[in-house]
Amino acid sequence: MSRQMPPAHPFDDDKLKEECGVYGVIGVTDAANFVALGLHALQHRGQEAGGIVSHDAEQGFNSVRRFGYVRDNFTRHSLMETLPGPLAIGHVRYSTAGSKGAAIRDVQPFFGEFSMGGAAIAHNGNITNANALRKELVERGSIFQSSSDSECIIHLMARSLQRNIPERMEDALRRVEGAFSIVAMTGSELIGVRDPLGVRPLVLGQVADGWVLSSETCALDIIGATYVREIEPGEMVVISEKHGVESHYPFRRVPARFCIFEHVYFSRPDSIIGGRSVYETRHQIGVELAREAPVDADLVCPVPDSGTPAAIGFSHESGIPYAMGIIRNQYMGRTFIEPTEQIRNMGVRLKLNVNRALIKGKRVILVDDSVVRGTTSRKIKEMILDAGAKEVHFRIASPPTAWPCFYGVDTPQREKLLAATMTEDEMRDHLQVDSLKFISLNGLYRAVGEAEGRNSNCPQYCDACFSGEYPVAPSDMIEQGFELKAAE
Repeated sequence: MSRQMPPAHPFDDDKLKEECGVYGVIGVTDAANFVALGLHALQHRGQEAGGIVSHDAEQGFNSVRRFGYVRDNFTRHSLMETLPGPLAIGHVRYSTAGSKGAAIRDVQPFFGEFSMGGAAIAHNGNITNANALRKELVERGSIFQSSSDSECIIHLMARSLQRNIPERMEDALRRVEGAFSIVAMTGSELIGVRDPLGVRPLVLGQVADGWVLSSETCALDIIGATYVREIEPGEMVVISEKHGVESHYPFRRVPARFCIFEHVYFSRPDSIIGGRSVYETRHQIGVELAREAPVDADLVCPVPDSGTPAAIGFSHESGIPYAMGIIRNQYMGRTFIEPTEQIRNMGVRLKLNVNRALIKGKRVILVDDSVVRGTTSRKIKEMILDAGAKEVHFRIASPPTAWPCFYGVDTPQREKLLAATMTEDEMRDHLQVDSLKFISLNGLYRAVGEAEGRNSNCPQYCDACFSGEYPVAPSDMIEQGFELKAAE
């Protein structure tokens, strides 16, 4: 029996938690092995649980779902032998909708048996009208097996009158609001689809005579697949060994609003987004930050690991030396020990340690990707001062996170976000640092390739966590009392 895992990062709830990762392969021998490798490369997108569904002509559909890391579950030969076939999909999860620390029934991919055959679905994103859909479906007789918003899609497909699985999926997704990048499968087809706004990523690759769908390009590299292109916002691809890749656009076209935080933090730095290297974008964020918020100091130090490319960019632009002033303990796993109160009080020291010989007597610029609650920033500042630093200056590679995300990212309630209740100066005083500066929203847009900055009339990205401007109204949350930003 699978046991429930403890929460990820038990000593640090001060980061936005990655959404999920999806992956699918068709046209190769033992596709599930390729999927396991792909999910390993996407582990940063979800560390709570993972699952794989495969299909074999003789055995039909087979499924394995487990809590914990891919490396701890899907590397055993005896388990992978239970997932035969040339077609498989997989999912790694961090719970964003449904109960936290959920039961195994909440782990994707989800599977459904329809009159025309079985289908499995793996979803990255969040359905913002899931509560309303679930209520309607339950009243009409649907019996849900999980607390996940993603299961609504399976039930909507079951009630569709369309003639095949892809058409039923289209029918279902037209009723869904919010963000979705989906990898699904029938007994002979691999299906990929993105919501019309293209909030969450999805790419197409080719390996030998087969095809791959993945949340990120870094998970193509691990199996030696060739990157072909991104799945476009609002596009559905149906891939079969007989017909290859068939593409169409079942939804009304609207301006795309890709999640800008994928550039800042979620995606791996060795991935490519929109033809741009994530690493190079983060480096450029540091360059823009140095131009916008210069400060006299002796060292530029990243808060590892996500602050590293921006810190290098800041150093290059400012001329201030870059240094590894904070060292990360790479072996601090999620199951290290059951955290007693005494251990909890050690805070980030279990994961990070200051390079004292380097820091002592120096004016230090710390570059981090974001400030959410501020608790970790304050602890790191204390560690730096304890090591003998003369000054501590924070430079943040994203604008202030003042609004929660409802599109597949686990963020605290708005009142728990530091930037929702404090000005930048008030946050500086709260953190007790010598200075604190965030990159501007226009500066972030310039760093991701928008030379003129943000078009306020038609933003090029989803930046709701910074601006409070939600491209899709979070109807379920509004019904529960969430208040949108007042019109200016």
